[in-house]
Amino acid sequence: MNTEATQPRKTPYLMLAILFVGAFVSFLNNSLLNVALPSIMVDLKIDDYSTVQWLATGYMLVSGVLIPASAFLVTRFSNRMLFITAMIIFTLGTALAAFAPNFGLLLTGRMVQAAGSSVMGPLLMNIMLVSFPREKRGTAMGIFGLVMITAPAIGPTLSGYIVEYYDWRLLFEMILPLAVISVLLAVWKLKNVMQQNTEATLDYLSVVLSSIGFGGLLYGFSSASSDGWTDSIVLTTLIAGTIALIIFVVRQLRMEKPLLDLRVYKYPMFALASIISIVNAVAMFSGMILTPAYVQNVRGISPLDSGLMMLPGAIIMGVMSPITGRLFDKFGPRVLAAVGLTITAVSTYMLAHLQLDSSYAYIIFIYTLRMFGMSMVMMPIMTNGLNQLPTVLNPHGTAVNNTAQQVSGSIGTAVLVTIMNSSTKNEAESLMAGVDPTTLTEAATALMTQKALLTGIQTSFYVALGINIVALILALFVKRVDTSSDAVSKIEKQDIGQVNPEPAK
Repeated sequence: MNTEATQPRKTPYLMLAILFVGAFVSFLNNSLLNVALPSIMVDLKIDDYSTVQWLATGYMLVSGVLIPASAFLVTRFSNRMLFITAMIIFTLGTALAAFAPNFGLLLTGRMVQAAGSSVMGPLLMNIMLVSFPREKRGTAMGIFGLVMITAPAIGPTLSGYIVEYYDWRLLFEMILPLAVISVLLAVWKLKNVMQQNTEATLDYLSVVLSSIGFGGLLYGFSSASSDGWTDSIVLTTLIAGTIALIIFVVRQLRMEKPLLDLRVYKYPMFALASIISIVNAVAMFSGMILTPAYVQNVRGISPLDSGLMMLPGAIIMGVMSPITGRLFDKFGPRVLAAVGLTITAVSTYMLAHLQLDSSYAYIIFIYTLRMFGMSMVMMPIMTNGLNQLPTVLNPHGTAVNNTAQQVSGSIGTAVLVTIMNSSTKNEAESLMAGVDPTTLTEAATALMTQKALLTGIQTSFYVALGINIVALILALFVKRVDTSSDAVSKIEKQDIGQVNPEPAK
């Protein structure tokens, strides 16, 4: 064990600022390209939307496959080397995508971007955990949440504006100088604040199993919403992913030094926090998918305007993240989660009652209220769970959280879109029953289509409401982890092979 890099005596704010720049750029890139896909199809002469969709799906797959290995990378390599390497990889991918003359090189650039970006979240979170004492982690993780939440949330709005008034390549060209600056700042000022285990080894079979398992599930569920659950490729990837994931879990539980240490789930507050975060991720992603579907397809509002309508929610969520972090340090997680999930449930119920003529202001208000509620849940719950882990398990805890949220978000989106499509189809058949299609005008047909889709979206929001209520019930069982010096000392001295966690308050 290399002990040269130990926890600093004072918080390294300059170093954290450098990390935040790199993380913001990589997180922003996650959602930046979705609105630009139609423009890319025209510019690069791509006929099939499912082909260009790989720019988003491929990015998600690479990130999902590499995140489980982040625990090993964070443990084995110094945070300085890992960040600089990841940012260089991300920068090269951005440059390749910005100047790609064809779709093949553009897709390659996106994959390279994802390879560099995937380690950013876990690395920054681990550095935050060792840079602040446990009793002040809420404030620190709130600031981290500001970056993690705001960057991808403003991506679609920014992308919509650029695509409407400029060229889609500007999406990469504006990121490129920021990425280069981040690399140069890291080389100049970044220090090592985390211990590294130079003896850590990589279990290659676990890497293969996690790649097939998580990659198969992510691809299968993300494709099911468009290709259908009976599609042979969807079924094959889901079955292969499930089998590989089961073997992966069994192998991790039997290994002395696993790739992803699942013993973190022996800590009750971490396990409960993880479950609530998974449920909350499903609810959050549902709003990000269903609300634009209502705004654009039912109301006929342009992608740019729909992105602007959701921007206040993104801003509120970002602004509230540091505030809820401070509130967590003072009051603990339960009251924040209970209030936040109650607000989320009420606003979800209101979304389920949107009509064909709901006003713009009303839509913006409900969506913003929902984002406000969710801002009170995610980081406080996650921070409380991580507080119960010994420092040595932090890399595994953050890797588990990131992987679980990414997979659950993909699964939840696929399921809710499927429910929306099925309900829309049934409602359309009901509206058309006994009606002669030849007697319908074009306007009448369009109105019936809108009504059917509205019913499908309302049904999906009711399902999302049920998911919110499950999270609210679970939040009532959350207890604040004791972060006093004596309790922390006992946590650090625990034998993680024989876990007997210090009880929460």
